[in-house]
Order: sequence, then C-alpha cells, then structure tokens
Amino acid sequence: MCTTELGFTAKLKDEFSKRGVKAIALSVDPVDSHHKWIEDINETQNTVVNFPILADADRKVSDLYDLIHPNANDTLTVRSLFVIDPNKKVRLTITYPASTGRNFNEILCVIDSLQLTDNYKVATPANWQDGEEVVIVPSLKDEDEIKKRFPKGYRAVKPYLRLTPQPNR
Repeated sequence: MCTTELGFTAKLKDEFSKRGVKAIALSVDPVDSHHKWIEDINETQNTVVNFPILADADRKVSDLYDLIHPNANDTLTVRSLFVIDPNKKVRLTITYPASTGRNFNEILCVIDSLQLTDNYKVATPANWQDGEEVVIVPSLKDEDEIKKRFPKGYRAVKPYLRLTPQPNR
C-alpha cells in the first residue's frame, strides 16, 4: 500500500505545486533499497517519483517523533503524515494503521482549508470542498467588519453559525 501512496503522491505533483506544497517521504528502509523500490513504484503506478524519500534505517527519526503506528511491529512502514506550514509549524498529523491507504482527497482538502483559513476569518464546515460556503468565525462580531470582509453577504443559521461564499472565489 505504501507503493501506491508514493505513486499517488508523485501523480499529485501539479496539485501540490498549485498550492505551494512540497512532498517528502521518510522510510525505515536503507537508501540502497529505495533505488529498487522507486523503480517498482514508477513501474507499478505508471509515474515517476519526483520527491525525496529519506532513509531512516536506524529508526531514530521514526522513534523520536513516534511515527510508527503503536499497534504495528517496528518492521512496518512509517504510517504518519504531517502537514507543516511555511513557519515550520505542524498543522496536521494523521497516523494510519498499516492496512489503510491514505485518502489524498482529504489531504488536499486540509491543505486548501488551512491556506484559506490562514488568510480569512473563516472556518470550513464538515465535508467542505474548495469553492463551497465557509463559516465566518464566531469571534468576528462587528457587523461593519463582517460586511467589509464578506461583501457577498452571509446567512445566519444561528448567531454562531454564519455561512458565506468562499471569500477568495
């Protein structure tokens, strides 16, 4: 399953680039095994690995950051994913069981949401997709500021739940 995930990561290069995102992978295998593995990924996933895969054969990084799923034995792959912002702050951590492949639609959605909410006083609702309505943060109460920030208007479902068109669209 990691082979499919790394192949899919390579296929998402343009999507990541549009968002200013760079992918990097960490593997508990030594560098020499990566060369063969990359060939396998490229062949079986019909792609070209276009990001670094770092070797952590001694598992120092994996152990330091608790990157191996707690229910897995230490010979299994690293199963954690981080989204780190330009200020080097970890904004998302997801740890998957060894049997479950990553949902890249969710990962792209999180990146879109983080970038949107960093620039506007909004939050994204459940199952939000880029281009859909967003929630004006409850802490924003001044009507004049709301009108200025959200000229397309908003609808108040509840005083704390005000939906507005996505401001950067």
